[in-house]
Amino acid sequence: MFLFRIAAVFCCLLSLLIACSPKKPVKIGFLGGMSGRVADLGVAGRNGAMLAIEQRNTAGGIHGQQVELVVKDDGQNSEVAQKAVAELLNSNIELIIGPMTSSIALAVLDQVNASKAILLAPTVSTTALTGKNDNFLRIIGDTSTYATKLARYQAQKFGHRRVAVIYDLNNRSYTESWFGDFKREFELHGGSVVAVETYHSLPTTSFHQLATTLLKQKPELVVIITNAVDAALICQQIRKQDAAVSIGMAEWASTERFIELAGGAAEGVLVSQFVNRTDPSERYQRFLKQYRERFGGQEPGFAGLAGYDAALAAMDAYAARKSGETLKQTIIRLNSFQGGQQKYQIDRFGDANRLTTATIVRNGIYQTLE
Repeated sequence: MFLFRIAAVFCCLLSLLIACSPKKPVKIGFLGGMSGRVADLGVAGRNGAMLAIEQRNTAGGIHGQQVELVVKDDGQNSEVAQKAVAELLNSNIELIIGPMTSSIALAVLDQVNASKAILLAPTVSTTALTGKNDNFLRIIGDTSTYATKLARYQAQKFGHRRVAVIYDLNNRSYTESWFGDFKREFELHGGSVVAVETYHSLPTTSFHQLATTLLKQKPELVVIITNAVDAALICQQIRKQDAAVSIGMAEWASTERFIELAGGAAEGVLVSQFVNRTDPSERYQRFLKQYRERFGGQEPGFAGLAGYDAALAAMDAYAARKSGETLKQTIIRLNSFQGGQQKYQIDRFGDANRLTTATIVRNGIYQTLE
């Protein structure tokens, strides 16, 4: 009898210890380029995700579990990205926020499709992944959303009919998708593409020569489809040779880094994007304030907001998942998500639908036109 009582007390104590022990954290992966020429995109995306997770943890986490972000640098390199994804999958991570570029998404998708995990991409927009029943989901629209808006705006508002285009082949799944969407829409409005230049983004690339070749055809408009660093250098070379030609740009380059590097050459550049930087709403202004305070005054830009929104959606999915349901099934069932600025929907293929705005660089900032 005495031994029975001892055993009973021991079991009670053990149960209390188990009940009081901290729950295992919910681990979410992050994959993005934190080094190289597109590091501004990856760093801002990671920061946005970190901010959302820290806020959720402060509020109690997910059903009492804290959330942990496991960050991997893909270096904008396919082999590095595949190794990083393998490490995340081996850690039994079910959801990876990222990657931040289309080329890396395509490079790692087979790995992810062969697993039970999903990619929830903040900024990947190639149409090669549109309407696919796979393990890839995203929180922004594909390139047709942005390219067609810019094409219509340039043709209808400014009457441009002759355009020269330059794009980077290092992220060709995105840049070729964007160019194709732009070209179709621009031609529908009576325009024509008079010159196309392609290049591989390298420190040794001669943007002076590329700009010279583009301008030989006397375009009314030059459209740049590349990263922020290269776009800044191209704008500078164009402005040295032609101060009057209009410049349009794909949203990939529309970070604060572009304006910083391009300087005065950024003035007047048009770009369509999903973030409205002049939004006065309380929700967006609160996000801006919190991001700046957390990251030493840095601006989130579109990548920071996208990373933040992706993390919010990921945590909403974990919190709402039903027994036996995959995270993909949960996200598709939920359908509608509230981000740091606007609500958006994710359809049955994991493709998102959200508003876009036409913006212009004026006085060193992106200003919304419509």
